[in-house]
Amino acid sequence: MQRAIEKFIETDADLADLSAQLAAMRRDIEVQAQAKLNELNGGAKLQTEHRISLENLCRYLSLRHHDMRSLQRRLMWRGLSSLGRLESRVQPTLDAVLASLAALQGATPPFEAPSQEKFFEGEKLLSMATDDLFGSAHHNRRGRIMVTLPGEAAEQPDFILDLAKRGMDIARINCAHDDDKAWAAIAGHVRSASEKLGRRLTVLMDIAGPKIRTEAVAGKKKAKLQVGDLIRLVASGEPYLTDDVPFCAAVSFPEIVTRVAVGNRIRYDDGKLEGVIEHVSKGEALFRVTHTRTGGAKLKPEKGLNLPDTALGLSPLTTKDQSDLATVIVNADILGYSFVSQPEDIDFLEEALARFPAREHPLGLIAKIEQPQAVINLPALIARARRRDRPFGVMIARGDLAAEIGFERVAEMQEELLWLCEAAAVPTVWATQVLEDLVKDGLPSRGEMTDAAMAARAECVMLNKGPAVGEAVTLLDSLLARMDGHIFKKTPTLRALKSW
Repeated sequence: MQRAIEKFIETDADLADLSAQLAAMRRDIEVQAQAKLNELNGGAKLQTEHRISLENLCRYLSLRHHDMRSLQRRLMWRGLSSLGRLESRVQPTLDAVLASLAALQGATPPFEAPSQEKFFEGEKLLSMATDDLFGSAHHNRRGRIMVTLPGEAAEQPDFILDLAKRGMDIARINCAHDDDKAWAAIAGHVRSASEKLGRRLTVLMDIAGPKIRTEAVAGKKKAKLQVGDLIRLVASGEPYLTDDVPFCAAVSFPEIVTRVAVGNRIRYDDGKLEGVIEHVSKGEALFRVTHTRTGGAKLKPEKGLNLPDTALGLSPLTTKDQSDLATVIVNADILGYSFVSQPEDIDFLEEALARFPAREHPLGLIAKIEQPQAVINLPALIARARRRDRPFGVMIARGDLAAEIGFERVAEMQEELLWLCEAAAVPTVWATQVLEDLVKDGLPSRGEMTDAAMAARAECVMLNKGPAVGEAVTLLDSLLARMDGHIFKKTPTLRALKSW
C-alpha cells in the first residue's frame, strides 16, 4: 500500500511539473509571437480574419523554435494531444492540454479551456480563404484540381468543357506562351463551360516573370555534357567555342553572368545537370559539370538555369508582365506571380495593378514559392499580402524549388511550406509533375500515384498539359475524393476499413 501511495505521489508531482513546463512555454510563445507580429505587420490594420490567422502563424513560428519531442512523448502516454497537429490552432491546443492536465490533478487550469468553435476556428478560416480564392469545393472532395491548358485550347471549347466535366476546377493559362488573343479565347471558353455546368470555374493567368534560360548554344552535335566538362556562359553576343571549352551558351539575362562568383553552384534544366563556377571575366563565366544524369545531358536553348548561391537582383515583374496585366485584369480570377521573394515584390505588383480600374471582385493572387529567399521570407510575404485584403494563396513550385535548394531537401521543404500556410490559413497549390507519366503517356507510375495521394493535403493540385490530361483529371478527381476519407492535412481520419 505504501509503495502504491508513493507511486501516486510521484505521478502527481510529475503532472505538476509537466503542467508548469507547458504553461511556461505557452507564456513564452505569446511574448515571442507578439514581437514577431509587430515585426511582420508593423502595426498595420488588418481584417479580423487576417489578424487572427497572422497571430496564429506567429505563435506557430515561435512554438517551432522549441524542440518539442521529449514533451510530446510525456503527453502521448497520458492520452493527451502530442501537439503534432496544431498548425491551425496553436493557443487553443495548448490551452486544451493544460485544462486536461489540470483536471487530472484536480486543479484549476492556468488558462481558460477553448470552446469547440474556438478550437476549430483556424480550419474554418482556411476553408473560407480557399473558397474566396478558388470558388466552392467540388461536391465530392475538398481539394481543387487545376489544369494547365495548351495554346490549342483557344480553338477547342469542347476540350475545356470535357475537362470541366471530368473535375477541373481551375484553368491555368501560362502567359509565357501564346498571346493575349489566345488567352482571352481560353478564358471565354472556361466561362462558357462554367455556365453550361452550373458551377464556378476559375481562371488563373500565370505571368511569366524573368525567364532565366539558355538562349543560343554551341557545341558538338549530339555531344552530351559529362562530369568534368567546361561550359562557357556569355552575357551577350553569339556563343563561341575554344579547344579547352567545347560548350557555350548565351543567356536570357546578363545578370546571370555578371553577378556570379567563383564557387557558386549552377543547375540546368530542372537539375538534370549541376556545376560550379570556376572562372569569371568580363561578360563571361565558366563552370565545370559536377553532376549529371546517367548518360549525360544535351546543351539546348530555352532550358532553365538556377543559381541557388547567387543574388541576381532581378525584378519579378518584367516589362512584358506589366503589359500582360491589361489582359489579366479583364480575363482572370487569379494572378500567378513568379519569382516573388520579398515583401516589396508584393508592393511592386500592387502598384502595377492600381493603374487599372477596380474590379467587382478582387483579383486573387498566388505567390509561387520557387527560390530559397522566398522560403525564408514566406511569413513576411503572407503578412504583406494580408494588408491588401485580396484573396491569396501559395504555390509550392516543386520543380524550380528542387533545382534551387536541391532534390534531397525538397521533400522536407514541401512539408514545412504546407505547415506554415495552414498555420496562416493560406490555401496551397501542390505543383510540378503531378501524374506526369499519366499526362504524357497515359499510364501512371506507382511513385507518382503516391505523390498525388499526398497532394490531397493541399487545397489545390496542379496538372500540366499533355495528351492524356483528361484521364489524369478523372483519376485525380477519384483519388482526392478517396483520400478525403483518410486524411485532413496532417490528421488521419479513421473511416471504417473494408479490406480486412
